[in-house]
Amino acid sequence: MKKYGCIGKKLTHSFSKEIHGKLANYDYELIELSEADIKPFFEKKDFAAINVTIPYKETVTPYLDSVSEVAQRIGAVNTIVNKDGKLYGYNTDYYGMKALIQRNDIDLKDKKVLILGTGGTSKTARVVAKDLGASDVLTVSRSKREGCITYGEATAEHLDAEVIINTTPAGMYPDCDSKPIDISAFTALKGVIDAVYNPLFTNLVLDARKRGIKAEGGLYMLVMQAVYAAEKFLDSQIPKETADNVFQSMLASKENIVLTGMPGSGKSTIGKLLKIDGFEFIDTDIEVEKRCGCTIKELISTKGEKYFRDLESEVIRDVSSKSSRIISTGGGAILRKENINCLKRNGKLFFINANMERLQATDDRPLSDTYQKLAKLYSERLRVYQSTADVIVPDMTTPEGEAEYILTKRMERIK
Repeated sequence: MKKYGCIGKKLTHSFSKEIHGKLANYDYELIELSEADIKPFFEKKDFAAINVTIPYKETVTPYLDSVSEVAQRIGAVNTIVNKDGKLYGYNTDYYGMKALIQRNDIDLKDKKVLILGTGGTSKTARVVAKDLGASDVLTVSRSKREGCITYGEATAEHLDAEVIINTTPAGMYPDCDSKPIDISAFTALKGVIDAVYNPLFTNLVLDARKRGIKAEGGLYMLVMQAVYAAEKFLDSQIPKETADNVFQSMLASKENIVLTGMPGSGKSTIGKLLKIDGFEFIDTDIEVEKRCGCTIKELISTKGEKYFRDLESEVIRDVSSKSSRIISTGGGAILRKENINCLKRNGKLFFINANMERLQATDDRPLSDTYQKLAKLYSERLRVYQSTADVIVPDMTTPEGEAEYILTKRMERIK
């Protein structure tokens, strides 16, 4: 049987197996190799075709019989095909990066572009940027080296950069809180591309979007480079419709559904009605109670609201770092910007816009255990719910209707 797969050092969180499983009918394995494993692996040549990821995109070149023109220009290989014992190397990251930039309508022609990072993906981005007509392409490194500028130089001398492409692992799961650079002072910025795809939207991407700048994570690049790789594997063309369907399917299978809204608006009920294969339902209030070993009412009465909010933020950070989840949040979760940021990295926020007449004060919610408290919270929070939501779910007669509305709007956004 022909063997296909991906080699790399750490592949625990790779989406490649899932993507190739949707693209074509062949078995695809994730093969973790140490540096010492590389030479015997290529001497044995026991594969039909493989992808190559961090940190071996440059390491594999000496073992190849032929390298494509694009891969030579980049100096890195991510796809290798075994033809009768001869190994042919390609760089399909080039086509994936190019497709990602063009899909998001980010124009590089005559633009100053900063590329963050110096690895194989950085070299790919550099060649793509030049081919798309960028007037000035600068590589940014943590340390001073030939052909690069430092991050200090980037923020001191190149704040007129119009496009930033991140190829570093900054912001990648599980280090989701980090970001490679602060873009607040880049006033001319028109586009941001981040090769990181897990989480779906890094802090870098979210920061750009808050300013109305075109910005996108690396999932589409990952899918499209896999499409071009599969074409090399099979020596046949994959229709664009198939490629687009695979991307939409991948996004739909990963992107969290986050429910926000007032206490008593039905978030948990609606969340449990959202039956999606492979998705897990999580109620952050229940997770808080599990961690503290008591009810939220007891927690607030003994340790205060701030302690509760801190624990809630800790829970939100943890549960939102993973994908394929339906997350019902506490009524006040949206009050902290850090919570919103965490929830949006892997998800879309759906505000359950229940009318005040539908809400009821209950004794188990100490912050809204009277009608007066509930009405005050509603007045204070409504604008925050609305401004942070990706979709506002109108008040409907049944939770089933609201669940159906969410599923419909979710697929519309993905397409």
